[in-house]
Amino acid sequence: MRLKEIRKELGLSAAKLSQISGVSLRTIQDIEARGDCRLSTARVLCDALGISLDELFPSKKDEL
Repeated sequence: MRLKEIRKELGLSAAKLSQISGVSLRTIQDIEARGDCRLSTARVLCDALGISLDELFPSKKDEL
C-alpha cells in the first residue's frame, strides 16, 4: 500500500488528509504503519487524494 508515499508526494500531512477525508488521524496512522485497511476506507482515502485504488494498491507485477 502506497498511502504514506502518495500523501507525501501530494504535500499532505496525515492530519490534513484526515481533515479532507473524514478518516480519523489515528486510523490513517494505523493504516500507514500496517500497510492495509478496509476497502471502504481505501475508497474514501482514494477519493480524498484523487487517485484510483490501483494507484494505492499496486500489483506485484507493477512493482517489478
